[in-house]
Amino acid sequence: MTATTTQTAADAPRPRTLKRELGLPALIAYGLTSMGVLSVVSVYGPATEISDGHLPAAYVAAIVIMLFTAHSYGRMAAHVPITGGAYAYVTRGFGSVTGFLTGWVMLLDYLFLPMVNFLLFGLYFNSLFTSVPSWLGTLICLVIVAALSIIGVNWIKRMNSVIIVASVLVILAFLVLAVLNAPDLSLEALATPLSIGDAGIAPILSAAAIVAFAFLGFDGVSTLAEETKDPRRKVPKGIVLATLFAGLGYLAFSIAGSLIMPDWTKIENLDAAGTELMQQAGGDTLMVIFVIVNVLGIVLCGAAAQMSVSRVIFAMGRDGILPPVLARLHRRFRTPYVAAIVVSVIALVALFITLDQAVYMINFGALAAFAMVNLASIKVLFFDLKLRSGWGVLRHLIMPVIGFVSIAWLWTSLAAFTYVLGLSWLAVGVIVYLVRRGRHGGPLALKIDGAETETMPTLQYEDEK
Repeated sequence: MTATTTQTAADAPRPRTLKRELGLPALIAYGLTSMGVLSVVSVYGPATEISDGHLPAAYVAAIVIMLFTAHSYGRMAAHVPITGGAYAYVTRGFGSVTGFLTGWVMLLDYLFLPMVNFLLFGLYFNSLFTSVPSWLGTLICLVIVAALSIIGVNWIKRMNSVIIVASVLVILAFLVLAVLNAPDLSLEALATPLSIGDAGIAPILSAAAIVAFAFLGFDGVSTLAEETKDPRRKVPKGIVLATLFAGLGYLAFSIAGSLIMPDWTKIENLDAAGTELMQQAGGDTLMVIFVIVNVLGIVLCGAAAQMSVSRVIFAMGRDGILPPVLARLHRRFRTPYVAAIVVSVIALVALFITLDQAVYMINFGALAAFAMVNLASIKVLFFDLKLRSGWGVLRHLIMPVIGFVSIAWLWTSLAAFTYVLGLSWLAVGVIVYLVRRGRHGGPLALKIDGAETETMPTLQYEDEK
């Protein structure tokens, strides 16, 4: 009986679809964790200096910019409810070549975003346990995230909820204590950081380009479409709401920071301004709680990022653009475990690079993907599907155009070194595509419910309400 059972299990076909178990709250929590609710702390000092003390105004600009792109992701997720994110959306709009290259460049963002979290964890680990080298902390975080990404979204969903609640409580405590201990609560004190200073709008826009990168990760929600119940409705809402909630949280923190320390030039260490503000508002107790919650959040942020990239690789493997073995799903957890293992192996690079180098790679990949999704939404929704009635022109043409122009402007803030790395990675992608195309014997195509297509198929959608 045992032998028969074992043989039957071995001969059972591998699952071909991901397990649908996520609702809207889980998607929002995943998006917030991917962005890192407390990531506002890491850029507070430098961004305040760049904005000349008008950081809240910079966050207002950044929220507006990122919401336009989040809107494009949401609209595409409603009409292309499969995993793959920007890779899938751009392929639907512009064909397999452009889609692959977008997905390949996007891998820079997704592959190096977990590494940033691993490196940050190593730095925090070393600061808490000075006798332990930071690389060991980085490795510990990498192993934990690898296990979480294979176990699946259900466990991470539960832990995300805990960390999000803890992070929100820390921010709320900081807000309350900042107000209670603020040296000046006048309307002028509240309005000044939200206004344009004597230096004009230039410092605010420069700071907006910096703090906009705190939103990187919201797009990861789109990669969970095949693990979401009713993805056409819930994924778009999850993307936009996660972006909006994160932005409002960042804005509230920056306003509270300006209240508790109105003269930002008195901040002793701009790189550690967040912890200094916590200590100023709530003493050592709040600062220690913040550090603990932030460290746990870093682990889950890394897990969320690794889940995103493994699902992009899974989609590309399923479509035959990358080796099909990458599309294998775990029999029990129904997660792309092969892709997750490959990502973990690649993440070992974090043991040999610096935090700045990882950030350089993320910026290029993320902005390239954001720009292409805005263009793809125009092509697919406005031109191909002709969704132009009612609010169609605004939602499917004007808003994506504004999103694209905004992202293009953010490109101007990137360092020259970023372009060198990004274009080099893109050149490697071209070679990979040509090799895979040669082995495939023709153009590569995406698979939709078992059928191949190189561009957006002719599908019937319900009339938009």
